[in-house]
Amino acid sequence: MSDKKADLAGPGISTYPEVAKILPSDYKSLLNKKDTQKAIYAVKSYIEENLNKELNLMMVQVPLIVAKESGVNDNLDRDGSRTPVEFPCGLGLPKRLTAQVVQAATKWKRVALKQFDMKPGEGINTDMRAVRKDYFLDHDHSSYVDQWDWERVINAEDRNLDFLKMIVKKIWKVFVGAEKHVQEMFPVLKDPRYPNLPEELVFIHAEELLAKYPDLPRKQRETKILQEHPAVFIIGIGWVLKDGYPHEMRAADYDDWVTETIKNNGSTYHGINGDILVWNHLTKRRHELSSMGIRVNAETLKFQLELSNQMELKDTPYHKAILNNELPLSIGGGIGQSRTQMLLLRKAHLGEVSVTIWPKDLKDICAEKNIFVLE
Repeated sequence: MSDKKADLAGPGISTYPEVAKILPSDYKSLLNKKDTQKAIYAVKSYIEENLNKELNLMMVQVPLIVAKESGVNDNLDRDGSRTPVEFPCGLGLPKRLTAQVVQAATKWKRVALKQFDMKPGEGINTDMRAVRKDYFLDHDHSSYVDQWDWERVINAEDRNLDFLKMIVKKIWKVFVGAEKHVQEMFPVLKDPRYPNLPEELVFIHAEELLAKYPDLPRKQRETKILQEHPAVFIIGIGWVLKDGYPHEMRAADYDDWVTETIKNNGSTYHGINGDILVWNHLTKRRHELSSMGIRVNAETLKFQLELSNQMELKDTPYHKAILNNELPLSIGGGIGQSRTQMLLLRKAHLGEVSVTIWPKDLKDICAEKNIFVLE
């Protein structure tokens, strides 16, 4: 059980000797450095264009910094383990503004839906950049984060599991299409060692996954199911499961993880949110591509704040707006850009497609394994 508790704060490895063990020893990039850059932008263009088309989204500007008191910065989870970069700004002001670098645009997007007067069935997409300083830096986690952060207005009757699945299937269609598109441009990427994404992904509730592997911590459960089904959407992340732990900690103020959905064998399942995960045939590990969900309404926000002992947040402008039904109902998510490019371009390390900072220990390990990270 202690392993399960330690597994809740999110993905990541804990030591660089462990990273050295999991990185491949026989690696050679299929693309050279110039073609890698061309392929990165081919994937980026395809996904932006087709995600917008499938979900009826438009690209909008997105903030890098937000005011602390607004309450719109993303806390990522609810245990307080990941805090944003914070600094005073506004030289010459009697009292300088307290700014935070965004960790994701999750909550800002819902406010933006109202700002851009989006109607049900319409939405926004952003080329989001963020800083998450409290990650362990390994092969697929960095302090610099790039995402397609999207949000779409829905009606009250859309707040159900069938609607969520419909949206997930549209996103999956874009992933499958992006892989085929970049392989047409660079046929070397079609390598039999790394099978393509399946045409369809499997939906499974976190309770069902726990029932299959009751003694395993969360990441090991995910690994097991991905070895059986190489692409899955895990539903219901945040609600406390039968073993007394949530599948993973999830912030209380964006995804709805308390709404009752499925009744199975006398049990009631909760949550209209989830994650898209795939099996990475190169790293031979679980690989998360997207976290998303139908967002909280006034009722479920209040309930989730109570469950997570965060009722003090109800007084921020963002939380007040939801509690007073001043913001549109919505569904939204984040798709990791570098994560997706790493997978589709058959790269062993995030640093091959994303420029950021890495510790010397990690760069030395990569160099020994013929993995050259961008700097």
